[in-house]
Amino acid sequence: MSPWLTLSLSFSLTQHALSWARAPAACLNFNCMLILLPVCRNLLSFLRGSIQCCSRTAARQLDRNLTFHKLVAYMIALHTAIHIIAHLFNFERFMDSQLMINNSHLPYVLSQIGKNDNRSYLNPIRTNETSQTIVMFTTIAGLTGVVITLALILIITSSMEVIRRSYFEVFWFTHHLFIVFFIGLVAHGIGRIVRGQTVESIIVHDPKKCHSKFETWGQSGTDCPKPDFAGNPPMTWKWVVGPMFLYVCERLVRFYRSQQKVVITKVVMHPSKTLELQMKKKGFKMEVGQYVFMQCPSISQLEWHPFTLTSAPEEDHLSVHIRIVGDWTQALYTACGGDKTVVLDAWTLPKLAVDGPFGTASEDVFRYEVVMLVGAGIGVTPFASVLKSVWYKHVQENKNVFTKKIYFYWLCPETQAFEWFADLLQSLERQMTEKDMRDFLSYNIYLTRWKDAEAAHFRVQYEAENDPITGLKQKTRYGKPNWDNEFSAIATQHPGSKVGVFLCGPTALAKALGKQCISHTESGTEFIFNKENF
Repeated sequence: MSPWLTLSLSFSLTQHALSWARAPAACLNFNCMLILLPVCRNLLSFLRGSIQCCSRTAARQLDRNLTFHKLVAYMIALHTAIHIIAHLFNFERFMDSQLMINNSHLPYVLSQIGKNDNRSYLNPIRTNETSQTIVMFTTIAGLTGVVITLALILIITSSMEVIRRSYFEVFWFTHHLFIVFFIGLVAHGIGRIVRGQTVESIIVHDPKKCHSKFETWGQSGTDCPKPDFAGNPPMTWKWVVGPMFLYVCERLVRFYRSQQKVVITKVVMHPSKTLELQMKKKGFKMEVGQYVFMQCPSISQLEWHPFTLTSAPEEDHLSVHIRIVGDWTQALYTACGGDKTVVLDAWTLPKLAVDGPFGTASEDVFRYEVVMLVGAGIGVTPFASVLKSVWYKHVQENKNVFTKKIYFYWLCPETQAFEWFADLLQSLERQMTEKDMRDFLSYNIYLTRWKDAEAAHFRVQYEAENDPITGLKQKTRYGKPNWDNEFSAIATQHPGSKVGVFLCGPTALAKALGKQCISHTESGTEFIFNKENF
């Protein structure tokens, strides 16, 4: 196809609007090629394991897959809006050219080409009676464009954090409209509504020479016959077929894993309405801080939910702690007997499918000599696995443990949230005292919200040997940490060291810690920030 379609002949019909439509379309092809790759978790886990030995920095970038996925989605939305607006101008000018009825104007002459055989036309609006609305709902390009746009609007609006957190099922099901989006995207160009001059026509009708002679096109004695046009072939499928194939393979791997048998060996109902499930799965191997996707067919055949593993690689089972905050988790809580006073028999427990494990930033914990672990609320779960594994490694006198010091920070908005994890910390505190390892783990627990009655009770009990909230020797602190002081103290204690900072918590906390890492790295101690993102 000739570039003169946009530079000369078509410019007379649409002017700059066609360029404004085609450029975002090219960007859309590129971004739609990228959008599926960040959610191919098995592929990312494979890549992470492959490049981690060469470059930890590159491996950390793969942990930001969902951030990249969102950024690509924003670019798709932006380019889609520009593409639609530009085409609205295009069709307005196509219609004006058809209604002009003036042979002395090039747009009208171009609109009349192919009037009889209706094959070699340039203007897709063929008659005076045709409107933009008819073109929109009766052509392949128009109809698929409407479907793609509606699907994209639903996908993006349902992905807002308030919807995702409060109505996860709405987000989950609506997000699968991406299937409709990609089908419509591939079919969008089949109608070939954007047309260009054929190669054969360019040989006998040179746009450079004939552009100004449009009034005599096709007449006897002229060397400029009427140009012939044909639809540009669809190109989008070439961009997306590879990622679509990889995603289909990803789904097949997930389906295969979902068919593997999972046995629930233990169910623990914690007072803070946190459900602990201990399970066994043949051939399951994990690293610290990894997560799995879980499905309960009796609740939903389609929904998969991510949960961080709280077990250690050294244990003979896998475990997750699930906070009951939504419809799906409430249904699982009920199915496991959380609302009953009697213990359910093993055969009455629901069947579960487990896909994973998948890698996270926490896998790099043992690569640092000094580590800061920061968990907020239930975000402490990946660090349960880390602390357990550290303990097992020291019990087994593993000489390969590079980590010499761990600073652990846990921020909770309510006292009930401390209950399940405090048991683990009490056990570690007791065992490390017995092993004379008091200085290995420094932990700081913060209660960020409290009631006046609770505060009065805590003040009365504060002089007791153990903390009244957690039962630990380390007393609970109130409010939020002064991160500047904490980072300064660690930098003073470990000058010239590389400190790995690991967070599982909200975005606001991530920004605050990220700034502290940058500002305190300048003092000589290098702080490297890692955030859980799944």
